[in-house]
Amino acid sequence: MKLHTLKPAEGSVKSNKRLGRGQGSGGSTAGRGHKGAQSRSGNSKKVGFEGGQMPLQRRVPKFGFKNNNKEYFKAVNLDVLETLSAKTNGSAISIQFLVENGIVGKNDKIKVLGRGELKAKVAVEAHAFSTSATQAIEKVGGTATIVK
Repeated sequence: MKLHTLKPAEGSVKSNKRLGRGQGSGGSTAGRGHKGAQSRSGNSKKVGFEGGQMPLQRRVPKFGFKNNNKEYFKAVNLDVLETLSAKTNGSAISIQFLVENGIVGKNDKIKVLGRGELKAKVAVEAHAFSTSATQAIEKVGGTATIVK
């Protein structure tokens, strides 16, 4: 057996019907049946139409509210900063550094929260800080810098 001798099994490959190409191609209706909207060109149902049954988007109630002006922050806790401080060798933990280490995305706004314990003296940059996080960072001699 060689690659150029391979063929599909006998009868397993059929060519498609060329519909709507005259009488020799399977009749006048081209596989669409007789009359009715589905037999005509330009027919299409509305998106979500369920054959007259009440569609899902109308059965399920509307709820909720999305405030377009709200700022959403990605939370980074002190215990995460503690593990990262070993990599920085005592230098600052910037937003760029957090992005490079996969903690946050490049478009995320970052808020440092106070869970965990920080032992290393680090300068931290973020868009926001909780009061407990700021106190913990300054307690060990670090700085908390807010970036706009």
